Amino acid sequence: MAEQGSKQRKQKRKTRRRILTGDAVNHPDHYGKADDPYEAIKVVEAWRLDFHLGNVVKYISRAGKKGAALEDLKKARWYLERKIANLENEKS
Repeated sequence: MAEQGSKQRKQKRKTRRRILTGDAVNHPDHYGKADDPYEAIKVVEAWRLDFHLGNVVKYISRAGKKGAALEDLKKARWYLERKIANLENEKS
Protein backbone atom coordinates (compact mmCIF):
# COMPACT_ATOMS: atom_id res chain seq x y z
CA MET A 1 0.00 0.00 0.00
CA ALA A 2 2.89 2.38 0.78
CA GLU A 3 4.30 1.62 -2.66
CA GLN A 4 1.03 2.73 -4.29
CA GLY A 5 1.10 6.01 -2.35
CA SER A 6 4.67 6.58 -3.48
CA LYS A 7 3.68 6.00 -7.11
CA GLN A 8 0.80 8.44 -6.80
CA ARG A 9 3.06 11.11 -5.32
CA LYS A 10 5.58 10.61 -8.13
CA GLN A 11 2.81 10.88 -10.71
CA LYS A 12 1.54 14.12 -9.12
CA ARG A 13 5.05 15.59 -9.17
CA LYS A 14 5.46 14.57 -12.80
CA THR A 15 2.11 16.17 -13.67
CA ARG A 16 3.05 19.39 -11.85
CA ARG A 17 6.37 19.53 -13.74
CA ARG A 18 4.57 19.08 -17.06
CA ILE A 19 2.15 21.87 -16.20
CA LEU A 20 4.95 24.19 -15.14
CA THR A 21 7.02 23.49 -18.25
CA GLY A 22 4.04 23.99 -20.54
CA ASP A 23 3.93 20.46 -21.95
CA ALA A 24 0.45 19.88 -20.55
CA VAL A 25 -0.69 23.09 -22.22
CA ASN A 26 1.36 23.24 -25.42
CA HIS A 27 1.77 19.57 -26.33
CA PRO A 28 -0.47 17.31 -24.22
CA ASP A 29 0.09 13.58 -24.60
CA HIS A 30 -3.51 12.91 -25.60
CA TYR A 31 -3.12 15.06 -28.75
CA GLY A 32 0.31 13.72 -29.69
CA LYS A 33 3.56 15.16 -28.39
CA ALA A 34 5.74 18.01 -29.63
CA ASP A 35 7.95 15.63 -31.62
CA ASP A 36 4.95 13.87 -33.22
CA PRO A 37 4.44 15.08 -36.82
CA TYR A 38 0.78 14.02 -36.51
CA GLU A 39 0.06 16.02 -33.36
CA ALA A 40 -3.55 17.15 -33.74
CA ILE A 41 -2.82 20.90 -33.96
CA LYS A 42 -0.15 20.33 -36.61
CA VAL A 43 -2.55 18.34 -38.78
CA VAL A 44 -5.34 20.90 -38.34
CA GLU A 45 -3.02 23.75 -39.33
CA ALA A 46 -1.35 21.88 -42.21
CA TRP A 47 -4.73 20.99 -43.70
CA ARG A 48 -6.10 24.48 -42.93
CA LEU A 49 -9.21 23.06 -41.36
CA ASP A 50 -11.95 25.29 -40.04
CA PHE A 51 -13.23 25.17 -36.47
CA HIS A 52 -15.69 22.32 -37.01
CA LEU A 53 -13.39 20.01 -38.97
CA GLY A 54 -10.45 20.86 -36.70
CA ASN A 55 -12.46 19.66 -33.74
CA VAL A 56 -13.39 16.47 -35.60
CA VAL A 57 -9.69 15.72 -36.09
CA LYS A 58 -8.91 16.69 -32.49
CA TYR A 59 -11.52 14.43 -30.93
CA ILE A 60 -10.77 11.48 -33.19
CA SER A 61 -7.04 11.76 -32.55
CA ARG A 62 -7.49 11.78 -28.78
CA ALA A 63 -10.25 9.14 -28.60
CA GLY A 64 -9.48 6.82 -25.71
CA LYS A 65 -6.38 8.74 -24.61
CA LYS A 66 -8.19 11.24 -22.40
CA GLY A 67 -11.26 9.70 -20.91
CA ALA A 68 -13.75 7.48 -22.69
CA ALA A 69 -13.24 6.88 -26.40
CA LEU A 70 -16.99 6.77 -27.02
CA GLU A 71 -17.45 10.28 -25.60
CA ASP A 72 -14.69 11.70 -27.82
CA LEU A 73 -16.12 9.98 -30.89
CA LYS A 74 -19.58 11.37 -30.14
CA LYS A 75 -18.07 14.84 -29.85
CA ALA A 76 -16.33 14.36 -33.21
CA ARG A 77 -19.63 13.25 -34.73
CA TRP A 78 -21.42 16.29 -33.27
CA TYR A 79 -18.95 18.68 -34.93
CA LEU A 80 -19.09 16.77 -38.22
CA GLU A 81 -22.89 16.76 -38.25
CA ARG A 82 -22.90 20.49 -37.50
CA LYS A 83 -20.49 21.13 -40.40
CA ILE A 84 -22.68 19.09 -42.74
CA ALA A 85 -25.79 20.97 -41.62
CA ASN A 86 -24.04 24.31 -42.22
CA LEU A 87 -23.04 23.24 -45.74
CA GLU A 88 -26.55 22.02 -46.48
CA ASN A 89 -27.98 25.34 -45.27
CA GLU A 90 -25.59 27.26 -47.52
CA LYS A 91 -27.01 25.38 -50.53
CA SER A 92 -30.56 26.43 -49.71
